[in-house]
Amino acid sequence: MKGRKGRLSAARTAMNDIIRSLHERKSVRAYLDQPIPPEDRRAILEAACQAPTAGNQQLYTILDITDPELKKALSVTCDNQPFIAAAPMVLVFCADCKKWYDAYREAGCQPRLPGVGDLMLAVTDTAIAAQNAVTAAESLGLGSCYIGDIMENCQEQRRLLSLPEYVFPAVMVVLGYPTQTQRQRPKPQRCALEHIVHENSYRAMDGAELRAMLGYKAGQRTYEDWCAAFCNRKYNSDFSREMTRSVAEYLSQFET
Repeated sequence: MKGRKGRLSAARTAMNDIIRSLHERKSVRAYLDQPIPPEDRRAILEAACQAPTAGNQQLYTILDITDPELKKALSVTCDNQPFIAAAPMVLVFCADCKKWYDAYREAGCQPRLPGVGDLMLAVTDTAIAAQNAVTAAESLGLGSCYIGDIMENCQEQRRLLSLPEYVFPAVMVVLGYPTQTQRQRPKPQRCALEHIVHENSYRAMDGAELRAMLGYKAGQRTYEDWCAAFCNRKYNSDFSREMTRSVAEYLSQFET
């Protein structure tokens, strides 16, 4: 009985550590010039592959980018971010609708061509696996940063990575040991829970609540000034428009 109580107590402590880690984790874009041990690299990849997955299909393929020249090329195509090339570990998580299609054909089945719904399911699988990798890395003292730009210039990224049809570069993560400055940098504040969590059904927020949810981001500026600048920098940016165009072009290959 004593041993069981001890195990339960340890489990609670581990759960608390996990939750604390999720709260403390922040994006890290500067790393020490320190390699990640092979056993830790493998532990991160194994954790990724233990992620929840639709129908236990693991609808993703993970590319471990070790070629310095390829890392450099990705740093350029992903909005010219040099820290990508300097990162000790670079992972591209691909939503993979091809391998099961090939497996069905190998077995003599007559599968339909992958559709947009299949891709959406694969992207979900892929993002969950990536988050498992990030959480595992955090537990090992590693920092990480998601690179959304992997979806921009989609055709060029697919060429660099030799991706066939029905394989989409959905998520990119770079990892390494944070510099002291990065460790001490405060994590950006998140929106209050009551604005993010809606009970039972979606609740459209009025102007007052939208201002209450996002007002802290404005700092000393007016809400209007901050929001206009943010809209231009993010939503209306060339990057955002190109990503939308590129992904739409890619989606056109899928059967509707």
